[in-house]
Amino acid sequence: MVKLTIDGKTVEAREGCTILEAARSAGIPVPSLCYLKDINEIGACRLCLVEIQGIDRLVPSCNNVVEEGMVVYTNSPRVRKARRINMELLLSQHDCRCATCVRSGNCTLQSLANDLNIYALPYQSEIPVGRWNRKAPLIKHASKCIKCMRCVQVCDKVQSLGIWDVSGTGSRTSVDVSFNRKIEDADCAYCGQCVTHCPTGALRERDDTMDVFAALADPEITTVVQIAPAVRAAWGEYFGMPRETASAKRLAATLRKIGFDYVFDTNFSADLTIMEEGSEFVERFTHKEEYAWPMFTSCCPGWVRFLRSQFPELTDNLSTAKSPQQMFGAVTKSYFAQKIGVDPHKLFLVSIMPCVAKKSECALPNMNDACGDPDVDVVLTTRELVRMIRSEHIVPQALTEEEFDSPLGTGTGAAVIFGATGGVMDAALRSAYFLITGRNPDPDSFTQVRGMEGWKEAVFHIPGAGAVRVAVVSGLGNARRLLKAIRKGSVSYDFVEVMACPGGCAGGGGQPIHDGCELAEDRGNELWRLDHNAQLRFSHENPEIQALYAEFLEKPLSEKSHHLLHTDHHAWEMPVSGRKIKEERAHVS
Repeated sequence: MVKLTIDGKTVEAREGCTILEAARSAGIPVPSLCYLKDINEIGACRLCLVEIQGIDRLVPSCNNVVEEGMVVYTNSPRVRKARRINMELLLSQHDCRCATCVRSGNCTLQSLANDLNIYALPYQSEIPVGRWNRKAPLIKHASKCIKCMRCVQVCDKVQSLGIWDVSGTGSRTSVDVSFNRKIEDADCAYCGQCVTHCPTGALRERDDTMDVFAALADPEITTVVQIAPAVRAAWGEYFGMPRETASAKRLAATLRKIGFDYVFDTNFSADLTIMEEGSEFVERFTHKEEYAWPMFTSCCPGWVRFLRSQFPELTDNLSTAKSPQQMFGAVTKSYFAQKIGVDPHKLFLVSIMPCVAKKSECALPNMNDACGDPDVDVVLTTRELVRMIRSEHIVPQALTEEEFDSPLGTGTGAAVIFGATGGVMDAALRSAYFLITGRNPDPDSFTQVRGMEGWKEAVFHIPGAGAVRVAVVSGLGNARRLLKAIRKGSVSYDFVEVMACPGGCAGGGGQPIHDGCELAEDRGNELWRLDHNAQLRFSHENPEIQALYAEFLEKPLSEKSHHLLHTDHHAWEMPVSGRKIKEERAHVS
């Protein structure tokens, strides 16, 4: 341990710790914009400057380490003056029309400018202009980018895709899609981790709320909404609601208040996904010689996009089962439309998802199996949902809980954990065990696949089937490591779950943003708690799933199930990966 003095306070910190970390651990706030621990420690923003006794120049605290006897001043007159100038320079190249920014009120740049008492700019404003396809799921505003490099580093170090890069020098520096590509021509997974780690409104999802409001206002349209499992663990954060208060049933009441005709739970189709994907795994596992191994889950569209662009030769390893979102859409515009006697072309289905990639998934050309129209019309992120609630002047805390509609509103504990890393695997193994043995296991038999570790593996023994080797991965950087190991033959599995976002959908790119806080684990724990307290914890015991098969689908993997609930991953193409472009350019040079 090292002893130093910060703002007159004696502080002990471990050797090698940065001054910024030491100060914050002692309760001394030091502002920063670009800093992300272990990811972006480059001192680019120069707002974390501190004064060190005996050193003439100010130093960034994020990448300078503590020393024995060091005396640090985090808010001296020199420091305040330098920070103010640096902030004014940043704002001179920033679109400061905060009232029309999606991050207004939740922007670190805005907060720090206010803290520095900046209410006028002494420098000439030079706002960069960038062109962008506003129809893309992911939107970048060059005029709001502060070149902090967070998006570059998160995409490179955590997700291993390298979608963003820096070009130009000095005041002409800009951050854009790498290799001079457009976003629609890049191998972006649309995971949205760059969005949730951006300190300003430079990156956001495409806003589709006005399309939903238009549908709600059309008397000829029947509006249906589904709520993803992970949304229930996060939607109340903006409103300061405890997770027990921000329940799924209170969200159902909120959505009815907004005006939706039918409110359903994606937990229903998560259970349906387990029935199809679990049955598919059992079919493959009992006919091993006929299939490629291991079998990969296919419910995360960011992961599917990643595999299709980075490891296309492994496409056949993906389960053919659609994601819960798309299964719900297919069932809604077939089975449910028949149930209520409505023309499926007059149904408008909205998904509330913790994900940006879902916007891309619902637009795939082969996701229209029910009636020819897109099975899902619009995807809203959790953040867009919050904006709709606010614009409707609804106070959700004041609403009484309401039940979901039927017959697509019932879900089990196995379904709700789809939103946490390891949840899909856990749920699938519960039902696979039943499908093979005819009896239920203890629902907590598969705890080895739970937890926040980026790459987990386990072996489970199922009577009549033998040893089942599984792996669970979250984060695309971890997925790349796993796929390389599979390709080399250094690991071998039967079933692999992959989620694009660290921590799974709970930490999805469409979830509420709390700059500097990673809440995937807290949200995931809430989903595991809901599973533990659920009356039904096995997907195959969902009575509405049983009715769907009895009345409409016949059985898992039936001809009708294959038509509506499964897909061909070869039916669409991904752009050439940036890594391939880099390799080709290196070969030419």
